[in-house]
Amino acid sequence: MTTPRARTRRPHRRTSVLGVLGELLITAGVLVLLFLGWQIWWNNLVTSGQQSSAAAQQSQKWIDDALKAPKPAPDTTTAQVDPPVIAKPAPYEAFAVLYIPRLGPDWKRTIRQTVDTERVLNSYTAGVGHYIDTQLPGQVGNFAVAGHDSGWGNTFIDLSKLHIGDRIYVQTKDGWYTYTFRNFEFVQPSAVGVLLPVPRHPGAQPVERLMTITTCNPPFHAGERLIAYNAFQSFAPPQDVPSEIAAAVGQGG
Repeated sequence: MTTPRARTRRPHRRTSVLGVLGELLITAGVLVLLFLGWQIWWNNLVTSGQQSSAAAQQSQKWIDDALKAPKPAPDTTTAQVDPPVIAKPAPYEAFAVLYIPRLGPDWKRTIRQTVDTERVLNSYTAGVGHYIDTQLPGQVGNFAVAGHDSGWGNTFIDLSKLHIGDRIYVQTKDGWYTYTFRNFEFVQPSAVGVLLPVPRHPGAQPVERLMTITTCNPPFHAGERLIAYNAFQSFAPPQDVPSEIAAAVGQGG
């Protein structure tokens, strides 16, 4: 009579609590990285494209409207004609389109009235807001705008790349206001004096037509503000698209 062989029992693999926890943490880490990648890269890419598309549509509408109307004759009665100043926009109204060639050949953004975060700066159809108590395009004083450096389309993430003399174009229904970049300033978030009619000089009487762009600095942080000062150079009727941005406006070729 043969004696049956005893079965060899394999030891059960004990599931370690620490092992499970470690795997969960790794999985969570991967998910967080994927979310950050979507939030920082993909979402900003999509938002930037939507903001640019909205600006292009607004820009083209103003050009089309201008082409339907007769071009006004130039005023030769004075040696220098002041640029027109638009009426004060209603809150959240889209009243201008901003072109900055240095930020990219297709870069463009709609400017809306107020710098409200949710309805303007975080908007898929804007991205740039106008400080409501500052001047308007072409007006003597300080036309000041704001936008995110990172997040919600990375509107001004490359603002620090501006070179002295770079042109900045502001389109309204009345025409094209051209500014040239003058200099940067780095300030604390509380330095609201940069928005004065004469930046940093309370009570001073303005004589220049300035444009001030504000954004957070450095990118992905809000420790300070990057200020770009620009000086008014010229005005052109709405039909006369500046040659430097003709392709971006869709008038090239």
